[in-house]
Amino acid sequence: DIVLNGTFYCSREFGRRHIAAGTPAAIVNVGASYAWTGGPGFAHSAAAKAGVKNLTETLAVEWAPYGIRVNCLVPGLFPHEDETANIRGVPGRGDRASEEASSPAGRTGRVRELGWAATFLASRYAAYVTGHTLVVDGANWQRRALRQPDFVPIRQQLGKGPFTLE
Repeated sequence: DIVLNGTFYCSREFGRRHIAAGTPAAIVNVGASYAWTGGPGFAHSAAAKAGVKNLTETLAVEWAPYGIRVNCLVPGLFPHEDETANIRGVPGRGDRASEEASSPAGRTGRVRELGWAATFLASRYAAYVTGHTLVVDGANWQRRALRQPDFVPIRQQLGKGPFTLE
């Protein structure tokens, strides 16, 4: 109810006000990578987040003629002090070295990086971006599992040295 209906009701009211006033605007919805991949124990939430992704795309098409851009931001792993007890209780959660080793980027996200992405989507720099879902997670969601082994770059798996541009 909160994830899908709440996003719909807030977006609808926001859109109504801006369409009536004739003012351009930007909406940044919050998604989740398991909208694409699913996740054990998250069926209801994953379905709602998939709905948010589709709502974002549909409203972008409907409201683009009014100058209202609608995008979606999908955060990856961004450890922070305000995490709820059930999130902190996930086995292995909080083991920063393990969490960082399982990410292709070799680290978890920093909250400010998510803020920068949201600021971009809401700014004039993204004036022609609408209906887009921006995943900010260091390429981790493409690995398709809740808990991953340490990430080993393909070059290292093949016994080659690190990639260089030279």
